[in-house]
Amino acid sequence: METKVFDKLSKFLLPIASKLNNNRYLKALRDAFLLALPLTIFGSIAVVLTNLPFLEKMMSTDHLDTFRSAFGIASQATMGIMSVFVVFGIGYYLSKHYKVEAIFGGAIALTSFFLLTPFFLTPEGGDPIQNVIPIDRLGAKGMFLGMMVGFLSTEMYRSIVQKNITIKMPAGVPPTVARSFSALIPVIITLSVFLGVNIVVTQVFQTNMHDVIYNVVQAPLVGLGSGIVPTLIAIFLIQILWFFGLHGQIIINSVMDPIWNTLSIENLNTYTETGEVPHIISKQFIEVYTVGMGGTGMTLAVIAAIILFMKSKQMKQVAKLGLGPGIFNVNEPIIFGLPVVMNPLILVPWIIAPMIVTLVTYLAMSMGLVPPPTSVAIPWTVPVIVNGILATNSIAGGLMQLVNFLIVLIIWFPFLKLIDRMNLEKEQQKDKENQKVS
Repeated sequence: METKVFDKLSKFLLPIASKLNNNRYLKALRDAFLLALPLTIFGSIAVVLTNLPFLEKMMSTDHLDTFRSAFGIASQATMGIMSVFVVFGIGYYLSKHYKVEAIFGGAIALTSFFLLTPFFLTPEGGDPIQNVIPIDRLGAKGMFLGMMVGFLSTEMYRSIVQKNITIKMPAGVPPTVARSFSALIPVIITLSVFLGVNIVVTQVFQTNMHDVIYNVVQAPLVGLGSGIVPTLIAIFLIQILWFFGLHGQIIINSVMDPIWNTLSIENLNTYTETGEVPHIISKQFIEVYTVGMGGTGMTLAVIAAIILFMKSKQMKQVAKLGLGPGIFNVNEPIIFGLPVVMNPLILVPWIIAPMIVTLVTYLAMSMGLVPPPTSVAIPWTVPVIVNGILATNSIAGGLMQLVNFLIVLIIWFPFLKLIDRMNLEKEQQKDKENQKVS
């Protein structure tokens, strides 16, 4: 009966997961966010340094303001303009997929984005300031428009190139010059389309595409994605895909990352300005309080339970092999060694534990017991407790992980005990057979 259920689930989920995993747009989007990752980590280091809790006691108010002003540019120049890196990355990686000149794809995508960006700032109660770009248009507020423009402009560019609507230069012309002239017609056509769109939107409708996309698309999606119910659905799908041997993070995060990263940028911008964090759910919430506790499924607690309470030699050996990597949130030894994949005895705790921990963490943060992550970028290999403290800029963030650790251990314990008993019986039977042979 169980086998039939798993077979049906497998037949339903595997084709969908495979299509998502191999989708060229999702792959380009994932690679674009990874392009921005080292830059955002650099900016996050500056945010952590300028918001250490003991700085007020070490410096005078004037010195602290000077210190924060000096280092503040680091976050503005990285996380504050993250849409710029994402747009360029989409154009670059999608062009690379189509085997057309990738650097021009990135440049065209970025220029198309700027063509739709208002170059003025209107202060409250003041006249517009011309020839400046509001930084929020290059950060969280422009994220969804940037992604849409990146995909559309690159599709236009590659379509024109692949139809050979290009200028061909003689064989003796240097390659760099030849590539520039080859891109000339695709560049002119693509950018003209986006310039025309901007003229219509700004002159006829008296608005701009940033505001249109933000109000019609981005705000509703981000509002939906910041809720606990969609987050729990995403966690459930990640876990069920891993159960069937598919990398749940890569597949589901490809869909959810635009929302979670947008929430992170909004969090960080607000935190650096006011010290407040508007959203509980963000990219860092997902990474630190799920993956950041021993890897997918929070299996560091599982390793501890096996080492401390189980008797099976096989399980203890797997746990010892998985302990080192698990401390740094790498848990493939447990997923494939215990195993988790296609193991019906483990399906229930594998799915339930992360969902319960996510819900408990969300409730604790919504009640003010634990501060939500400030959205500074924490490398996913930073060990548990340390990453919780860094993510929330509070010891409470690490203590929350300790509570979660105990929750996971308690949920898994009866299932591990059952598997332990079964393995012990097999090991004892094998020992008896070996004794008879000898």
